[in-house]
Amino acid sequence: MCVFLRGVGPMWVTGEAYEPYVGRWSSQVAHRFVRWMGAAPRESWRDVGCGTGAVTRAVLDLADPATVVGLDPSAGFVAYARRTIADHRARFVLADAESLPFADSSASVAVSGLVLNFVPDPDRAAAEMARVVRPGGLVGAYVWDLGDGGMEIIRAFWDAASALDPEARALDEAVRFPLCARAPLGELFVRAGLEDVEVDGITVPARFADFDDYWQPFLGAQGPAPAYVATLPEERRGALRERLRSALPRAEDGSIPLRARAWAVRGRRPG
Repeated sequence: MCVFLRGVGPMWVTGEAYEPYVGRWSSQVAHRFVRWMGAAPRESWRDVGCGTGAVTRAVLDLADPATVVGLDPSAGFVAYARRTIADHRARFVLADAESLPFADSSASVAVSGLVLNFVPDPDRAAAEMARVVRPGGLVGAYVWDLGDGGMEIIRAFWDAASALDPEARALDEAVRFPLCARAPLGELFVRAGLEDVEVDGITVPARFADFDDYWQPFLGAQGPAPAYVATLPEERRGALRERLRSALPRAEDGSIPLRARAWAVRGRRPG
């Protein structure tokens, strides 16, 4: 998904830069999320805001789908997914979450991973996901836990950035994305008219081999935090790097043990 953050330019454009940033952790969450959805085999899935294809891969690996259609407005992400997922059951299209190119009741399951907080109108996106599944069909999504700090990779970054630059607080994803918490996410699905709405946390370990393994992805300009880094002059970028280096936890082998937690929500279309 190509998104623009005020003052820092475009994000979510290239899969090659996204994957080492949070894609590797999203893939782990996606597998647990797909199992949690509990869909029957041989169903027709829609992966809304498919990005590099983490959820689509998990569906193909675990859910025995009949078909999966992944869609994203970023041509770079769609191209990456097409290059890296070679499965006759999957296809990828350029489309927007707020206007899905599918007929009413044309799918069994519609899901979205790490997307709804970046959609201008998440209520419309959730309603669109509910529209395209058949009565009794499943709708699900997950977003990083930014409000409670469970996504420690990003929380550590903004804590350091805000300590050095008070203006960075306004860009902090916990401030900008209030949807990324248990109650707002559940309420979103209720407003979409879904029944049996449940919200649960999914936590995966996020261990970095060393500090460079943590820091280098922030130089790729993919996402709010890396996009902010791209705006900094070298001196301020260096100060942020060293503050993070001193603040992050270290294991005896020099690795950095963190966790990545997402909030997952699921519901069922009435009927």
